[in-house]
Amino acid sequence: MKKILCIGAGYVGGPTMAMIAKKCPQYQVKIVDINAARIDAWNSDNLPVYEPGLKEIVESTRGKNLFFGVDIDESIKEADIIFVSVNTPTKTFGFGAGKASDLQYIEKTARNILAASENGKIVVEKSTLPVRTAESMERILNGSNKGFRFNIVSNPEFLAEGSAIADLENPDRVLIGGHQSKEGLAAVEEIAKIYANWVPREKIITTNLWSSELSKLTANAFLAQRISSINSLSALCEKTGANIDEIANAIGKDTRIGSKFLKASIGFGGSCFKKDILNLVYLCEHYGLPEVASYWESVVKINEWQTNRSVKRVLRSMFNTIAGKKVAVFGFAFKANTNDTRESPAHLVVRELLEERAIPVITDCKALPDAKRDLNDALDKVQLTEDPYEAARDAHAILLCTEWQQYRDLDWKKIYNSMSKPALVFDGRNILNGEELKKIGFEFISIGKA
Repeated sequence: MKKILCIGAGYVGGPTMAMIAKKCPQYQVKIVDINAARIDAWNSDNLPVYEPGLKEIVESTRGKNLFFGVDIDESIKEADIIFVSVNTPTKTFGFGAGKASDLQYIEKTARNILAASENGKIVVEKSTLPVRTAESMERILNGSNKGFRFNIVSNPEFLAEGSAIADLENPDRVLIGGHQSKEGLAAVEEIAKIYANWVPREKIITTNLWSSELSKLTANAFLAQRISSINSLSALCEKTGANIDEIANAIGKDTRIGSKFLKASIGFGGSCFKKDILNLVYLCEHYGLPEVASYWESVVKINEWQTNRSVKRVLRSMFNTIAGKKVAVFGFAFKANTNDTRESPAHLVVRELLEERAIPVITDCKALPDAKRDLNDALDKVQLTEDPYEAARDAHAILLCTEWQQYRDLDWKKIYNSMSKPALVFDGRNILNGEELKKIGFEFISIGKA
């Protein structure tokens, strides 16, 4: 039985390895992390990552061929294939701060793998990395005199949080990049054989190492650019009386454009888009391409502008003052079906509400523990509750920031009767029936509609 190890038990490593364990019972799969509390959570009934369907897969494989632990060195020594899925946040210090990726955890992991290994292994980059990061890993791993070599393979993830299990079960494609040498191609094929247990071969794309690394950054940049493009037009729609949903539907019928990622909202969030675009900006600047860097940086700027603009629109609708007013924020995670709050637009919304001295009351289906952590410095000024009806009681306004199905299905008449009047609903995700809410008595505004 070949042994697969994943270093890093986060949003990527956990679900990916759980799916591999489910689909590949002939492999032993282990996930390790330096965070013992996180590993304890993976070994409990309260997983640290929420994804629909994830818990069932973990429970069906855990203790059989899926294991979680903190014994990193011993696990490295025993592994045949090592997936590296550690954090690669944007640098907050030094050269490239604010744009470049912080690769200290990648370097530490590579040195740890080298120190603990007694034979050569395939090392798979699963984290999102700048192009040519594998070159640095190779210098560490193959720069010793241990007498064996490592093969580096790039296998970026293309998961969307909230649908990660479905994306893993039926991916658009699996991308695997490696050196075009005999050993490199053999390593690529070894990883392809894992996915071939459930993914059709025609969906498994192989490239050179650098193309694979850059494809991940480029994919996220393109997706974010589409969101920012449609969001920029939502402001024009509000001024002219055009309807952003009708425009998105019309242009989405063009097969050259397609319908995905044309949903106007208060802005994109999550750990990937902003971080990866800024990394792309940094790379373009590094290689002397300031015009290209400026173009992609504008995608981040228009996203931040959209969130700020949305809060100002709510403020104007409430007589330009929300001081002392209770404002319910529905959804703190950056999107539905996840507990991930990283770069969440709702976080910025709450901060701006606090700047206006409002009283934010936050509700979310899964993300309240993370909201409590993110707002640690302001917990005396905000309220948190799992119950959306409690959040709305006596509120002057509701700001819908995440498209959970549970919020669509609420008894909105009951909510209206419990609120201070006039009761405003701002639909920051364009998922509610505004005409029906107006009939109940709500004041209603949404993105991209006059």
